[in-house]
This record gives sequence, structure tokens and C-alpha cells, in this order.
Amino acid sequence: MSTPQLSASSHTLQIISIVLFTFVSFLCVGLPIAVLPGYVHDGMGYGSVMAGIVISTQYLSTLLSRPMSGALADRQGPKRAVLYGLACCGLSGVLTLLSTSLAQSPMASLGLLLAGRVLLGIGQGLVGTGSIAWGVGLVGAENMARVISYNGIASYGAVAIGAPLGVVMVDRLGLWSIGGLIALLCAVALVLALPKRPAPIVHGERLPFSNVFMRIAPNGVALALGSIGFGTLATFVTLYYASRGWEGAAYCLTAFGVAFIGARLLFVNSIKRLGGYRVAIICLAVESLGLFLLWAAPTPTLALAGAALTGFGLSLVYPALGVEAVTRIPAASRSSALGAYAVFFDLALGIAGPLMGAIASGAGFAAIFLVAALMALAGMLLSLWLLRSETAT
Repeated sequence: MSTPQLSASSHTLQIISIVLFTFVSFLCVGLPIAVLPGYVHDGMGYGSVMAGIVISTQYLSTLLSRPMSGALADRQGPKRAVLYGLACCGLSGVLTLLSTSLAQSPMASLGLLLAGRVLLGIGQGLVGTGSIAWGVGLVGAENMARVISYNGIASYGAVAIGAPLGVVMVDRLGLWSIGGLIALLCAVALVLALPKRPAPIVHGERLPFSNVFMRIAPNGVALALGSIGFGTLATFVTLYYASRGWEGAAYCLTAFGVAFIGARLLFVNSIKRLGGYRVAIICLAVESLGLFLLWAAPTPTLALAGAALTGFGLSLVYPALGVEAVTRIPAASRSSALGAYAVFFDLALGIAGPLMGAIASGAGFAAIFLVAALMALAGMLLSLWLLRSETAT
């Protein structure tokens, strides 16, 4: 085996050993995602808007904590950010567990549930930003697209596994089991993370977060427009299936995740070959087709196909636009750039719940996928404009 092959293999193993912690944090996200909307809507008696708020609270918490996550990773090292993040995720599991013990007091139970969602959001932000920065610090900025791609595989793979697993656990054991498993998973992950080699802290001029944010904003807006589709699918697919009288909603998230992972494994090198903007344009077009199919699907089989097509399309949008954005930021502020870029992803998922919940209340659950498809098309047009602007300079 040649030296480059050995180096590539070594880099891959290093990346996997770090994004494992992203996998754990998103498994904590995925376990309750298919059961909480129904639990809040049907079990607690709240409406679809509150069901969306419970899910979106996590995403909004991640969004608001991004400046802190990026600054912490830049100044104290990404390993420290990951450790803090895993601890927050573990505490969210404890609060979820406590929430189920107060099921006969809906307001208190909801309060603990929301507090757990806040901690989960903060923890996910710390782990997500920290894992990418940790991986890039170990294998080099030239491998950033691979690190982001593998991190995304860990993210959506965990959701694909966690969603149906959570449904099975709740059916057989009750909602308390999810909180207990989240706490246990994070405790094990902390034990694994503590002895690992940290990435070196990059010294140099650090840009204010506001400056970093404005530099990557155009790419971030395109990312947000595409990510609304995932937020819509993740939050409302269970209620959408129920409104049609269908079963197996959790498997839509599995189909999304499998297609997402497959596309990243097969086509991650296309970002280097074609350029990030070209890849983003193609992917957003494919995602919009999947969302249109979800909107118009007459059967659950076609809805499943629409979810898979959506995952396939969205797969490379994040790394494609992210590499174009982050490489323009000084290395000493790289974690802040990753955090600022992720803000737009968090914002998309944060507004998807209440926005699409309001649309669903007036126009039905199918209509939300039409709106998401149109937003993905808008993201494609913005990416096309960014490509032309780059080519013209």
C-alpha cells in the first residue's frame, strides 16, 4: 500500500474517532424526535404549534449558543467544547426522565421537557462545532470537506437510527426509557473522549463573531433555505402520516438518513472536482423534487421515496456551501466560522416548527412540504447567483 493511501486511511480513522461524538449527540436528538410531537399533541393535549415549539426549542437553543460554542472552541480548544457539550446532552436526558414522572402535571412536565430541550440544543451545538474543528485540527484544513461530510453522516445516520428506535422503546417501555438511554450514552461518550489527543489551538488574530457572521451570511442563507426541508420533515412527518391515516412515519427519517449517507459516501469528492457552488445547485434541485413528491404523494410508498430523494439532495449542501464560506476566514477564527455558518442551519430548523405548524393549522400538513420545496428552489437560485458572482471576480 502506498504512503498516500496509508495517510488517507489514517486520516479517515482519525475523523471517524472524533465524529463518533457527533453521532452520540445526534442519537440523543433522534431518539425523541418521532415521539415527542405526538406525545405533546395527543398525550398532553397541546396543539400542533406547541408540538412544533417543543422540537424547535432545541434548534433555537443551538442557534443562540453558536457564538459561545465557536469562541470556546477557538480559545480553549475544540476538545473542551465537545466535553461540555456531551455533559449538557446527558443532563437533558436526566430532565426528560424527570419530566415523565410528572405526566399527571402537564405544565410541570412540559417545563422540564422544554428545559431538557434547551440543554440538548446547547450540547448539540458544542459537540457539532467542536467535533468539526477537532477533526480539522487533527487532519488539516485540506481535508475539511471530508470532516464536514463524515460529521454529517454521523448526524443524519444517528437520526435515522434513533427515530425508529425511540418509537420502539416508547411502545415497549415508555417515554422514560429515552431519557435514561440519553444519559447513559453521554456518560459512555465522555469516558471515551477524555483520553483522546486534543487538536492544537491556533493562535493569531481572532475576528469578532459579527464580522465572521457577515462574511459567511450569503452561503448561510442558501443553506437555511435548503435546510427548511429537513426541519419540516423531522418535525411534522409523524403528524402528516397520521393525517393521511398512514403508518410507519419514523421510516421516512430512516429513508432520508440512508439516502443522505449514501450520497455523501459516493459523491463527497465532487466538491473538489466541480466546486462547492455547482454541487449545491444540483443538490438543492434534487431536494426540491423530493419535497414536491412528499407534498403530492398519494401513497406512503411514494412519500417514503420523496423523503429519500430529499435526503439525497440535501446531503452535500452543507459541506459544499460550507467549504466555500469557511476557507475565506482566518484559521484562528475557524471554529467561530463553523459556528456562524451553523447558525443558519439552526435557524432553519428553529423556525421550521412554528412556521410550518402555523401553515399546517390553516392549510393542512401536505402544504408544508410544498412551501419547503419552494424554499429549496430559492436556495438553488441564490447558490447560482453566488457562483456567478465568484466567477465574475
